[in-house]
Amino acid sequence: MVVFDQPNRKLSPAFQQALLSFCKMSADSRLGAEVSRIADNEESVMLMLGRCLPHIVPNVLLAKRERMVAHLCQELIPLILCTACLHPEPKERDQLLHILFNLIKRPDDEQRQMILTGCVAFARHVGPTRVEAELLPQCWEQINHKYPERRLLVAEACGALAPYLPKEIRSSLVLSMLQQMLAEDKADMVREAVVKSLAIIMGYIDDPDKYSQGFELMLLSLGDPSERVVSAIHQVFIPAFAAWTTELGNLQTTLIPSLLARIEKLLKGEHGLDEHKLHMFLSALQSLIPPLFSVVIQNAPFTHRVNLQGDIPPIEVTRFPRPASPLQDVATIVGSRETLSALLILYDYQLEHEGTTGWDSLLWVVNQLLPQLIEIVGRINVTSTTCVHEFSRFFWRLCRTFGKIFTNTKVKPQFQEILRLSEENVDALTGNGILTKATVPIYATGVLTCYNQDDDRKLLVGFLEDVMMTLSLSHAPLDSLKASFVELGANPVYHELLLTVLWYGVVHTSALVRCTAARMFELLVKGVNETLVAQRVVPALITLSSDPEISVRISTIPAFGTIMETVTQKELLERVKMQLASFLEDPQYQDQHSLHMEIIRTFGRVGPNAEPRFRDEFVLPHLHKLALGNNVQATESKRIDIATQLFEAYSALSCCFISEELMVNHFLPGLRCLRTDMEQLSPEHEVILSSMIKEGEMKVENRGIGQAEGSVSIAASLVGEDAKTKFLSKMGQLTTSGAMLANVFQRKK
Repeated sequence: MVVFDQPNRKLSPAFQQALLSFCKMSADSRLGAEVSRIADNEESVMLMLGRCLPHIVPNVLLAKRERMVAHLCQELIPLILCTACLHPEPKERDQLLHILFNLIKRPDDEQRQMILTGCVAFARHVGPTRVEAELLPQCWEQINHKYPERRLLVAEACGALAPYLPKEIRSSLVLSMLQQMLAEDKADMVREAVVKSLAIIMGYIDDPDKYSQGFELMLLSLGDPSERVVSAIHQVFIPAFAAWTTELGNLQTTLIPSLLARIEKLLKGEHGLDEHKLHMFLSALQSLIPPLFSVVIQNAPFTHRVNLQGDIPPIEVTRFPRPASPLQDVATIVGSRETLSALLILYDYQLEHEGTTGWDSLLWVVNQLLPQLIEIVGRINVTSTTCVHEFSRFFWRLCRTFGKIFTNTKVKPQFQEILRLSEENVDALTGNGILTKATVPIYATGVLTCYNQDDDRKLLVGFLEDVMMTLSLSHAPLDSLKASFVELGANPVYHELLLTVLWYGVVHTSALVRCTAARMFELLVKGVNETLVAQRVVPALITLSSDPEISVRISTIPAFGTIMETVTQKELLERVKMQLASFLEDPQYQDQHSLHMEIIRTFGRVGPNAEPRFRDEFVLPHLHKLALGNNVQATESKRIDIATQLFEAYSALSCCFISEELMVNHFLPGLRCLRTDMEQLSPEHEVILSSMIKEGEMKVENRGIGQAEGSVSIAASLVGEDAKTKFLSKMGQLTTSGAMLANVFQRKK
């Protein structure tokens, strides 16, 4: 009777089975079945030979092609294993196992599965001592084999054999072999298999001294350049490592705090935030949410009251986020869906009616984890879309896993306490800078979107309206509101809701709030479908464009520009064009410096991507007019501003194709007007403008020579690639910063 070392572990059978399912075995074919039932006496050897030889002999006669040879080799696996298992001579056994591992030059998936199935059957027969003495050396020999398929066989064998090895070998030699392969192997598929095998080792290991090695292996794999490896870490390794950490009592005291400490350290870094590392640590924390929730419900005041008798209602399909793998399914971790369902009923009741006194595992989440996470969120850069998105997703999964009652009674109050929004706070916002931080978008998009009942949506709308009002009235930066709109706007489900928020701003009594609403429309236009743009966005912008306050009217210009850049409906474009024309042609706006600045800035931004007709018939003629008007501008500071903005707009448009007629009537005359300003204000820019004008004039003169008639692109038409590169890089240097240009002009004075 063969006895195997049983580890001192408490994994649920469901979890253990799910973990071992990552070992690739093949017992579902004739040959697979043959391999997995090794003969263990003379009679069964005869029977096996009787079954196998009829499949081998015809193949021997036909074995000319490589595929036939490989197939023949596969048919030999049961015979080799059976002989290796029963042969009395160690040397002969070693030779046979050597043949097994070298049987096929580059074993494919199916062939490797067959060999692994055989190795496991062999291990079950011979016991841990012989597995260590006879099978492991074969693996060790191939660890640096030149063919990745052979190294892959080794990596997979380490996992498949883990349950059948002596436990001290499992946690020393095999762990070291895999660690070496993880660090050194160049093939992604090998490192992916290594990670899965390490996960199986983590399911059997019971030496607490190996915890720190496991943690380092997790960090090493999380930083792997291959997505396959990182995916395996989240699907298999982290759940297995977390299960062991839970049994050690370290999940809340060591593992999660270690990851949080690393995030804290990243945020304190002097050289800017390493977003890739932040993603690594945060994604690991996200994969620890299911095991953390399992700890909370399995170490609760009600755990001893779980009753699996009678009718247990099924768990709602949407109760949990979709798990990344079976091992991240809370039901697998706790043992079954029935157990989980019974625990969830008691969990919700406890939270709602009996409180959290003495419930240490939950109190740790409420009093330590959440405050630390919220504090971290307040320190990340609100303009980093990636960070905001990752933390939002993290909080969303946390809230969805811990459930609605927990979210409403434990998570929301902590955010609300920090983000206190009220009329009285408006003037004191200087002391409440948290509203300008990433806390706002992460609360809005990570917590308030978890549940989609009417009440939840109302809370989200109300929160965004309050933030918009408070930031506007206190003249604070709008980055946190913009980040919320960008993150929510990525999902069409929220477009109507965001338009509701903006309408609140459109009809607000304060011009400051109406200005903010106008600016926010620009962010929505690109993601919203054209019907909504026509029905909800344009009417709101038209309303704002006739606002009593000029600042509100000016604030609509970027959004109108973005519509010209993204929408295709003719009538809609016509309405927007008329509105922009009224800004440019109505005498009341003749001296509106801020309005002209905004229009030129918008033309420069959207002109290159807008419909060519709009650019040709509207943008270029109006830029020409504005450049002409700037020549007679008496106030030098205004003249500098407009010239700076015109230079940037013309630089952007110089890459477009421009017809000869437009070149002669508008583009070149506009550039000449601008050059007149620059001669006095900035000789550096005057040099570039002169070369642009010269190129344009040459194009017009040489029209039709070696090029299709009619269109001219200055940037594209510079004589040689070198000249073109120099020109564009010089222009890039000069257009990077309006402030720098302004400095050039200031010096000139």
